[in-house]
This record gives sequence, structure tokens and C-alpha cells, in this order.
Amino acid sequence: MATTVISIIQVLVGAVLIVFVLGQSGKHSGLGMISGATDSFLSKNKARTADAKLAKWTKWVALVFIVLTLVLNFL
Repeated sequence: MATTVISIIQVLVGAVLIVFVLGQSGKHSGLGMISGATDSFLSKNKARTADAKLAKWTKWVALVFIVLTLVLNFL
């Protein structure tokens, strides 16, 4: 019974992880690298953007997914 519940939770967490990863923009989006404007105002405030918050949440969801995988492995 416990493995069934944890498996269902893991499938849901995996789906959320897929959505979070696909929702992020690529690292090479924009032309900042070509023009040399990588140290602009927007790059300095990158931690406050929605993409940075999504990246942070992606790390937490991935950690939960890994923990659930290890728990299922030991059950």
C-alpha cells in the first residue's frame, strides 16, 4: 500500500518536474553573448526574475523526485 501511494506521488512530482524544465528559457536565449553586453543591468538582477524562481523550484522538485526514488528503491 505504501509503495503504491509513493509511486503515485512520484509520478505527479515527475510530471511537475517536466513542466518546470520545459517552462524555463534556454541559457543561450538573447544576443547578449554576441554583443558583449553580458554585464548589463538585466543580468545583474537575474535572481529576481520569474525564470530564476522557476530554476530554484526546479531544483527543489528534482530533489523531492530523487528522494522518492531512493525511498521506493529501499521499500
